[in-house]
Amino acid sequence: TLNAYTEKSYAFKNDLFKPLDKLTYNTSNFIASYVNNRDIISTTVHLSRSIPEEDIADILDIKAYEELGLDQANTYIISSVEVESAGEDREYHIFVSEPESLDELYLPIKEQTKYIDLIVPAPLLYKTLYTKEILQDNDTHCFVYFTEKDASVTIYTNGQYVYSKSIEYSLEQIYDKYCESIGEKVDEKEFYTILESEGLKTTNNDYQQNFMKIFAEVFITINDIIIYAKRAFNLDTIDQMFIGSEKGPIIGLDDYSQNYLGLHSSDFNFNYHVTNEEWYTDQLQYLMLLSSFDYMEDESSLVNLTMYPRAPSFVNRASGQFIISTFAAISLSLAYPLVYLVGSYVNDAKIYALTIENNKLTTEANKYKKILSEKKNQIKGLDEKIKALSTTYDGKAKTLTAIYDKKVNYRLKSGTFHTIAGELDKFEVNVDSLKSEKDTLWLSLVSTDDRKFTEVIKYMSDTHFDEITEIDIERIQKDPGSNYYKGLLKVELK
Repeated sequence: TLNAYTEKSYAFKNDLFKPLDKLTYNTSNFIASYVNNRDIISTTVHLSRSIPEEDIADILDIKAYEELGLDQANTYIISSVEVESAGEDREYHIFVSEPESLDELYLPIKEQTKYIDLIVPAPLLYKTLYTKEILQDNDTHCFVYFTEKDASVTIYTNGQYVYSKSIEYSLEQIYDKYCESIGEKVDEKEFYTILESEGLKTTNNDYQQNFMKIFAEVFITINDIIIYAKRAFNLDTIDQMFIGSEKGPIIGLDDYSQNYLGLHSSDFNFNYHVTNEEWYTDQLQYLMLLSSFDYMEDESSLVNLTMYPRAPSFVNRASGQFIISTFAAISLSLAYPLVYLVGSYVNDAKIYALTIENNKLTTEANKYKKILSEKKNQIKGLDEKIKALSTTYDGKAKTLTAIYDKKVNYRLKSGTFHTIAGELDKFEVNVDSLKSEKDTLWLSLVSTDDRKFTEVIKYMSDTHFDEITEIDIERIQKDPGSNYYKGLLKVELK
């Protein structure tokens, strides 16, 4: 933050707000300043809400020339800010400054810093007291502040700027009036020391009487401004006054506020929650710092009268765009052959890498092929051994099975013959002859009735179905020399 009138500047870094010995160029710095109320003119205009947004800026410029009677032949720095309003019309505060005045103030500074990001009209610096909630925005406040080159009265209501006016009582003018009243020029340093340390309650009789006379005139002027503002802007009352100066509080002004204005006043000295090691710092330096934060959050929240913005980034400069375009054109012209050249190198690199990988894999494959061949030979030898052992095993298993079958399942033929003989006798069937071969029996049967053969076969089938595989009589014939029937019975045992 910098005061162009006193050339005093401060830097906020690492949460510490401290004065600077010298300004330097550094693109990381955000530089803010203010212009005194006496160096600007302002007005308030109302526009219909039906006006398109894109036409607002042009209309505000026209209104500024009309309302403030500006010379159409001259160019001015014009900036505006919209007032929060719910009325039918939109309300704007317009601030105007002459380029020559700004150049006189800021060109020497620009030589050092190369740019100035923000120049705020002094009356709008007080807005940050409300946005940062240092003051409540539900009252009407009057700010009186004395600087070396200007003294101004500024009025806010409900946190919104209303009106401001400079008075002819800057610190320099108060010093001149004092010298004029005593008829001689006093030491300037001594004058300001007494004003800062003792104020209107100084024990020096000459200083006290002249201070009282001068500040009586100051408060008469302030009273006239307040009366006008209350009438012009429909203000019921001023709830609180704040009085201060860039050199520090002036002792004794509260009595004048009570006597001449009927208002209680407080020192213009707030807790900004900013660390500073000085016993007193110009309050406008703090307000510039806080206003910078507000502006960085929302550029539309403040009027900015700067004519010295920082240079655009390289890509936004005409020279930068030319260099970028030239480089792009050269790059495009080289792109086609470069694509194929790079592609060729890439393919060669891929082929080389794949060849190395292929050699590794071939060696690995041959290794496993050899192992598989050896395993196949081993498996073949084992298969032959298994086959020979299986043959031996099968032979022995069959022998053991046969032996077991003979021992366990062998049926004595004598028992079988006895059973068959009993059943044949039961049905009055006789046996003429009998023949046995392994599990098959042939019996030559003789009976007086051929039906006996059928009955005995049926009985044997039903009774011995789990022991007989097949039972059949091949032929039945009657013996011509007798009355007997003969038949050959075949019984196949399981």
